[in-house]
Amino acid sequence: MNTVAALPVVRFAPSPTGRLHVGNARAALLNWLFARRHGGSFILRLDDTDRERSTEAFARDIEEDLRWLGLHWDRLERQSARFADYDAARDRLVAAGRLYPCYETPEELEFRRKRLLARGRPPVYDRAALRLTDADRARLEAEGRKPHWRFLLESGDVRWNDLVRGPQHIDESSQSDPVLIRADGTYLYTLPSVVDDIAFGITHVIRGEDHVTNTGAQIQLFRALGAEPPAFAHLPLLTGADGRSLSKRLGSLSLADLRAQGIEALAVCALLARLGTADPVEPVDSLQTLVDSVDLGRVGRAAARFAEEELRALSQRTVHGLSFAAVKPRLDPAAAALGEAFWLAIRGNIARVADAADWVPIVQGPMQPAIEDPAFLEQAAALLPPEPWTGATWKAWTSALSASTGRKGRALFHPLRRALTAREQGPEMAALLPLIGRTRTAARLRGETA
Repeated sequence: MNTVAALPVVRFAPSPTGRLHVGNARAALLNWLFARRHGGSFILRLDDTDRERSTEAFARDIEEDLRWLGLHWDRLERQSARFADYDAARDRLVAAGRLYPCYETPEELEFRRKRLLARGRPPVYDRAALRLTDADRARLEAEGRKPHWRFLLESGDVRWNDLVRGPQHIDESSQSDPVLIRADGTYLYTLPSVVDDIAFGITHVIRGEDHVTNTGAQIQLFRALGAEPPAFAHLPLLTGADGRSLSKRLGSLSLADLRAQGIEALAVCALLARLGTADPVEPVDSLQTLVDSVDLGRVGRAAARFAEEELRALSQRTVHGLSFAAVKPRLDPAAAALGEAFWLAIRGNIARVADAADWVPIVQGPMQPAIEDPAFLEQAAALLPPEPWTGATWKAWTSALSASTGRKGRALFHPLRRALTAREQGPEMAALLPLIGRTRTAARLRGETA
């Protein structure tokens, strides 16, 4: 299946054993964007079969992280509720002769692997378990050995047209029969995943390229269970700006950490959606912009470089374009109360939405002015125009002051900014002045805290 279905169904399938990081987020995002672009469905599937490591707390964290990104799912499924379906699939495969028990210990398998490598041969499992008789198996089980179960691969090439990588093939004769069930009876990822993809009608599997070598076996497993495989798209993995894999330092790039640092979710999405494509990385005002432009065919095969500095810069540019309506629920109450004019005045001078609170005292007071030239400021106070003040007041006032004193440029503007804001630089004074108001302005020009 190599074309987009009329109503595609995709899934994001994290294990609730930790927080989501940027690598997870990229897969989730591209699945979600693809579904929305083509009018399909996005399923969140929690792969929580690892009962020792999976926790409800991590499951809630994953849901929180996805909501923060704006990636709302159409359906939530948990693998822990579906063991009966996996057991039924197991029994079908055993009956069909495609799932067989193996009794080698990890130490024995490692010894065989090293021996094959020493002979210059690929370390492929030799299927010795298929040569065991019923008596052999009974003897091994009497010794206390419990079998792990392998899926019997058919020899030959498995081919698919990858939506990112193009035509692909894997010679399954060169692969070991994959273990689907551990000796303790627990399932590895492959069988539950394929069973769920069939049950949920998944049409496209969009994931990292580290799964490419698994795809041939999974395609065979789909067919062994009587289903047509979905389309596959394997995304190049993320690296750091230095070209090295992010995998060893993803702990510092969890979505929770980025959120705590004030990084904008829209910036995370904009960067991850465009990394590795020919499209420019730039701020967006909504996820719909990314939905309209997503195209897996534009994702390159080279590793995509993720730079934290680029994300921070993009986040700051994103803040500069946010509307008041978009940020009002997130603003400090005092900043929100100052309204849209305040937000529009200061947004171009902050890196995070939370930084808006730093400008509340500048507008609302109390604030201790920085006085550089008392005599000049006294002249400025004498020329203050009457209210109401508008965006044109600053120019009218400073023009009159320049005509009266002969000052221009920094000599004119810097003492006024320091007196009114106690800052060396900041938002346009034309926008701030009406917010400060005439009473506070006059008091600050006199050096009073106001």
